[in-house]
Amino acid sequence: MVRRIDVTGADGVRLAAWEFADPPKGGREDEKAPGVLLLHGLMGRASHWAGTARWLSARHRAVALDQRGHGRSEKPADGPYTREAYVADAEAAIGQLDLAPVILIGHSMGALTAWQLAARRPDLVRALVICDMRASALGAQSQREWEEWFKTWPLPFATLADVRKWFGEDDPWLERPRPSRGEFYAEVMAERADGWRPVFSRRQMLMSRETWVHDAHWEELALVQCPALVVRGVDGELGRAEAQEMVRVLPRGEYAEIPDAGHLVHYDQPKPWRAALEPFLQAALLTS
Repeated sequence: MVRRIDVTGADGVRLAAWEFADPPKGGREDEKAPGVLLLHGLMGRASHWAGTARWLSARHRAVALDQRGHGRSEKPADGPYTREAYVADAEAAIGQLDLAPVILIGHSMGALTAWQLAARRPDLVRALVICDMRASALGAQSQREWEEWFKTWPLPFATLADVRKWFGEDDPWLERPRPSRGEFYAEVMAERADGWRPVFSRRQMLMSRETWVHDAHWEELALVQCPALVVRGVDGELGRAEAQEMVRVLPRGEYAEIPDAGHLVHYDQPKPWRAALEPFLQAALLTS
C-alpha cells in the first residue's frame, strides 16, 4: 500500500511524500518502526524508490520524498533551489512525519542533501546511505555540458516507447545501451497536448545544479557522525578512488560497489543493491 502525505517545506513550499505503509514485521504493534527517508537525485522522483521502499517497509517505516521542483511537489518558478532549501525541506519532512532518528538513503543529489543534513543535524539521523554522489567539485565545464545535453533532447516524445529508446539506447551520453535508464526517464515524463515532456523544468534543474557543482563537499562529509555506507556503481559517476577516500573521510564510513551498474545503481541492479544495504542497515540499528 502506498499513500501520499503532504509536507510543508522551507518557505512554505508544498512537498509530496509517499509512504510505503506495509505493516513492519518483527516487533510489537506499539513499537515505532525505524524511519527511513529516501531522497531521489536531480530529475528524479519518489516513485523511483518504489522497489527499495517495498522491501524496506517489511521492517521500517519507508517514506520517499518528491523534492522541490520534482515529481508532484511544488515547482516555484524562481526557487529557491539552493542547498539550504533542499536540506531544510528534508529536515521539515523528518519532523512532520515523525521519522527521527531517521535512516537517510540518497541517490546522487539526494545523497548530498542527506549527508549535509546528517552533518548539520546529527541528532536527527541514525544512519546514512550515499549512492553514487561525488564529494569533489565538478566545475563550470560540467554545468556547460549539462546545458548542451538538455538541448539534445528530442522533445516532445511521441510515445513512452520513444522515451525509453532515446534515453536507453540513442542518448549521445550513453556508452552502451541501458534499458533501465530508459525506464527511469519514462517515469519522469507526462503526456501533454503535443506529446510526452518531463514533469520538471530543465531550467530549474540547472538552477539547482548550479548551487553545488562548483564546490567540494568534503568538510561536511567529515562532520557526519552516524554510520555511513558509500555505494557506487562500477560504471557510475563516482570513481573507486574517490569513493574510498569518502569512506576514509567519514568517521564511520563503509564501502560497497555494485558490478554492472551505472549511475542508477538501484535501477540497474536491484538485487545486489539490496544485498549491499540490508546488512549495513541491520548493523546500524543495533549500534544506534
